[in-house]
Amino acid sequence: MSAETSAAPGQFTRRRLQFRAWRGTRPFWAGLFIMIGGFPIMYFPYAHLQIGHLTLAMSTTAGAGSLIIGVLLVVLGISLWFQKHIRTFAGVAAILLGLVSIPVSNFGGFIVGFLFALIGGAMAVAWAPGEPPLAEGASGTGGASQGTDPDTTILKPVGDGMSEPNDLSGTSPANGANGRHSAG
Repeated sequence: MSAETSAAPGQFTRRRLQFRAWRGTRPFWAGLFIMIGGFPIMYFPYAHLQIGHLTLAMSTTAGAGSLIIGVLLVVLGISLWFQKHIRTFAGVAAILLGLVSIPVSNFGGFIVGFLFALIGGAMAVAWAPGEPPLAEGASGTGGASQGTDPDTTILKPVGDGMSEPNDLSGTSPANGANGRHSAG
């Protein structure tokens, strides 16, 4: 075995395919855009630009607010990667934080951070999980797709529904209550 041969042939390809499969099951690009949007928002209020011998300080009175907005955007982006079920909340929060960054953080990180946060938030809200591939021996159900996302799964009542009522409040029309409660 020479120094030029890899220790595990095909390991890079296998890891790349594993990462690709992991990336495909969550709003990866939305999280990345939101994180990229957070960095200029939290960086520019603390930056000192050098133009020749002239130092331009970008510090504002809202520097702490900019830092908080930027850190929250980075945390939301990472959360989207590891907790895909919060995609709607994280997307709406990223959009709102991007909008708040316009007056607080030098026009939203000179519009760059604002646009990345806005686009990433919209991608997070619009993302929906794909359907898993059918197994080799499995047959389809006549074209009807089965939802696998717990956020959008429609729950069915327990039991057959005909033998016993599934009303725990005691206000079903069958017992005469009709949703009205008596005080006495």
